[in-house]
Amino acid sequence: MNQVLDLVGIFVFALSGALVGVRKRLDVVGMAVLAEMTALGGGILRDLILNVRPAAFSSTGYVLVPVAATVIVFFWHPHVQRVMPAVDVLDAAGLGLFCAVGTEKAMNFGLSPLHGALLGVTTAVGGGILRDVLAGQIPNLLYDRQLYAVPAMLGSAVMAALYTVDLHGWPATLAAAVLAFGLRIAAMRLRLRAPLARGVTSE
Repeated sequence: MNQVLDLVGIFVFALSGALVGVRKRLDVVGMAVLAEMTALGGGILRDLILNVRPAAFSSTGYVLVPVAATVIVFFWHPHVQRVMPAVDVLDAAGLGLFCAVGTEKAMNFGLSPLHGALLGVTTAVGGGILRDVLAGQIPNLLYDRQLYAVPAMLGSAVMAALYTVDLHGWPATLAAAVLAFGLRIAAMRLRLRAPLARGVTSE
């Protein structure tokens, strides 16, 4: 079941990456690159840190799912954007799934709850950072100040806590993912923002 959730997260991240490619007026190759990097970048970073073969290179599904997302966006991006009017909604779904799945995998490899949660955050935000850098824009993690990493941190912390008390598997993963997703959506809807340094005002 966790692999299914992993693939769902890859799909929604890939959709968000391909949609950014459309917004940047990239061709289909550029769209595919953004989709692949958004979907797989965080997981590859996680697995390299864990010193294991990245999951992206052990199953064709991990590569083909972003390709399928690219094809969908290439032909039907107006419809995709109408169904999901904000790319950030897709991004929030991937954020929630990836922080939970990444944390659980890290702890399966014997990491402490703290390090497992940190690696879960890396899994969640790594692909988005690569997407934004390749698209020539400042990563959302750094500039929009609408809470992005914080929901991933809380979702990862909850996943680590559940794992510590021997509650893991897909129900725990889904619960942590939904929490992070809900917090990210609430941050966007309510315009919850991280504070600036003391004395600094927003433009």
